[in-house]
Amino acid sequence: MSRLEAKRPSLCKSEPLTSERVKATLSVLKGVVTSCYGPAALLASLPVTQPILKILTTSVQNHVSCFSDCGLFTAILCCNLVEKVQGVGLTTTTAIKLNKHLLSLCTEYLKSEICGCRIPIDFGSTQLLLCLVRSLLTSKPACMLTREEVEHISTLILRAFLLTVPENAKDRIILGKSIIVPLKGQRVIDSTVLPGVLIEIPEVQVMKILPIKKSDSFKVALFCASLSGDLSETGEGTVVLSHGVSLENAVLDQLLNLGRQLVSDQVDLVMCQKVIHPSLKQFLRTHGVIAMDRVGVALMEPLSKMTGTQPIGSLNSVSPSSYGSVKDWCTAKFGFKHFFHLIPNETTVCSLLLCNRNDTAWDELKLTCQTALHALQLTIKEPYVLLGGGCTETHLAAYIRHKTRDEPESILKGDGYTQTELQLMSEAFCSALETLAGSLEHDGGEILTDRKYGHFWSVQADSPSAVNWPDLLSRCGCGLYSSQEELGWCFLRGAHHPFMPQTCLPREASGSANDLTLDCFTAKLSGLQVAVETANLILDLSYVIEDRN
Repeated sequence: MSRLEAKRPSLCKSEPLTSERVKATLSVLKGVVTSCYGPAALLASLPVTQPILKILTTSVQNHVSCFSDCGLFTAILCCNLVEKVQGVGLTTTTAIKLNKHLLSLCTEYLKSEICGCRIPIDFGSTQLLLCLVRSLLTSKPACMLTREEVEHISTLILRAFLLTVPENAKDRIILGKSIIVPLKGQRVIDSTVLPGVLIEIPEVQVMKILPIKKSDSFKVALFCASLSGDLSETGEGTVVLSHGVSLENAVLDQLLNLGRQLVSDQVDLVMCQKVIHPSLKQFLRTHGVIAMDRVGVALMEPLSKMTGTQPIGSLNSVSPSSYGSVKDWCTAKFGFKHFFHLIPNETTVCSLLLCNRNDTAWDELKLTCQTALHALQLTIKEPYVLLGGGCTETHLAAYIRHKTRDEPESILKGDGYTQTELQLMSEAFCSALETLAGSLEHDGGEILTDRKYGHFWSVQADSPSAVNWPDLLSRCGCGLYSSQEELGWCFLRGAHHPFMPQTCLPREASGSANDLTLDCFTAKLSGLQVAVETANLILDLSYVIEDRN
């Protein structure tokens, strides 16, 4: 017997943020997330043990699980805020309270009609939606896409999203479902979108699916209960046995009785989440009914939604109201895989057949496509996008500096804090935003901001220093403005006087560029709130109790 070890007492540490070790680990985490292009998959794999880092990474992961996008933005901004606020020298209570005031100032401005970095979406045009998807794809270099491939996949994602929007939607929109179907080892350009559901089948099964011609739709039954004959998986209901009768035979008889009812009800297609007994399969096939088993739990919801079926969980008599229908079906071959293609009566479910060169690139592309589809769904609820490429961050920083200098009373509202304290916190907050924008520059070049719009401009690392800036610059980070306009310039990381950036984007902004870099409004606004609230929580920690067992 191994020797029992005495339980060690928990370790209680006061003022954890004063520890040089804690500061060092926060700095390392910031370096990791700043150097990557999206921490969603990264943070889930990091073995984090330090309590403060656990708070931060858990907050970011919770945000990403809800909104899919802007995890990088949230993580870096939170790290920046903790670092900058610690250097201000204000009491923790004052810093947290003023942080909340500045967060309110940001959210009120971003939600206002005068916001200079928010563009309303016109759903009569796909231009902005396509820019949003393209921006998400180009921000994920691990997908390893060429420009042509980015355009192709962006178009497919937008088409897949539009297929899930009901044609006759009125006040309340219930979106359908996009299913991503893997096809690895194929060219990205071979990816496609099809209405309905693709179910992968073995090649041998293709020959068994005979075409059926009907003038109307095909009746469908969908089973979530196993039809294998295994008594442990018979689902709900009872099996009645006579004395001396084999249990297996009784279950098989009940399955065949179920088959007779399905044939009598003129069902054309039977699909089962699990396994169908070979005898039942043969019985159905003999009577012209196609039987598909092992469709899996992932396809049950979209199949139910597309066909209008109620998944059947019993071997007893089936209610006719449980049946659904499809418009048509066919078999198809893509690459080296064979599929059974169900075509719906009304398209709200579609399949995105996604190709990429290898497993790693495909996994990254799948995650990016899911993020893009989610971002498009969020635009239904809040039909806006934010300017990307660092421009929202620098514009917001310029706006906050101006408001705290020229209208401090409207922010403090008699809370008892001085204008000096507000100025110190404002500078820390704005510096955190600007440092975040600066992390987008990975090549060591200079970063500028203009004094008209407050946008982000990047200069190549090997450019001469004393030059006419418009000669080196093309367009701002988001692509909305050209350097040939009359703009004043200053270094982003240098000291400069506060100015009021131009608010109220011109009406033609949404149509002025075909290649804007955009961010999801809902995801970024939530990321801003999560970053500030998490930073405040970390700053407010007085004690950390750590279990050492």
